[in-house]
Amino acid sequence: MMSQTLEQVRWTIHDVEGLPENDWIRYEILDGELFMTRSPHRRHQQACVKISKLLDTWSESSHLGVTIFAPGLIFSEFDSVIPDVVWVTHERLEQIEDEAGHLTGAPELVIEVLSPGKQNERRDKQAKLKLYSITGVQEYWIINYFTKQVEIYRREQAQLVKVATLLETDEITSPLLPGFSAVVRLFFP
Repeated sequence: MMSQTLEQVRWTIHDVEGLPENDWIRYEILDGELFMTRSPHRRHQQACVKISKLLDTWSESSHLGVTIFAPGLIFSEFDSVIPDVVWVTHERLEQIEDEAGHLTGAPELVIEVLSPGKQNERRDKQAKLKLYSITGVQEYWIINYFTKQVEIYRREQAQLVKVATLLETDEITSPLLPGFSAVVRLFFP
């Protein structure tokens, strides 16, 4: 009897380029595993816009960096994701942006707004947390518009560690963003 070994298919950024374009589907690859997600819920998108607007207003007045809505982050041919919002200093942006406008390295701050479903939550709280940790992201915010909470992870000894869970009446600040502060409820529709 012959024994057969089945190898797990590992998707790459080149494979995704061959998939049909669809404005309603996002393709992400985490450690060679392909994830397809539908266009986010209205409240998800509204939260992203509100967060982007607050960060962008601060960025324009501070001149320290830029806020980018749903950028492509290509860390390797096996790791390519589309976070909801990122913030990056001007200096870092010059180092990591490719000709196509994709970011090929870690921005300082990555923000994910949770989508409904346990699989989406696991992806943001486990797989993406690990990816952002090993690629050098300095701070990671996970926004939960269902519970109106923000989990904050900061780099400590070469990994992202949860440092706080903020409620909607709490004020969010960051050592990355001097002078930025907002009451968490402003993030939600």
